[in-house]
Amino acid sequence: MEYSTFGRHVAVDAWGVDFDLLNSAEFLQSHMVEAAEACGATVLSVQSKQFEPQGATVLVLLSESHLSIHTYPERGFAALDCYTCGETVDPQLAIDYMLAVLKPKTAHAKKLVRGMGELQVEEPKMKQIELV
Repeated sequence: MEYSTFGRHVAVDAWGVDFDLLNSAEFLQSHMVEAAEACGATVLSVQSKQFEPQGATVLVLLSESHLSIHTYPERGFAALDCYTCGETVDPQLAIDYMLAVLKPKTAHAKKLVRGMGELQVEEPKMKQIELV
């Protein structure tokens, strides 16, 4: 069986996020796992680090690749990214989920199409979703 090298990588800089949301590795970890599951990914493991005096990093290792966040609560900033291999898992869904959780005032995103030769840079279609 031959595997495709095709993948999509969505990276987002989110600004104007509430300090408390960005300063809880436990809160972020819980929502990152939900975001991964919402996009159809298979979670293999999770690592998180709560920094002092503030900040957090969460890495969700996926069978399809990864979902990560690095936060700077004192700046209201989060760097999010999700890379998935293949056609079946859409990283944009995980990013949209996390943006619905974090509710940034502004977000700047790029999507890389990878594994097809030269990297393609695209503007992702960001969706406003409501969590229930």
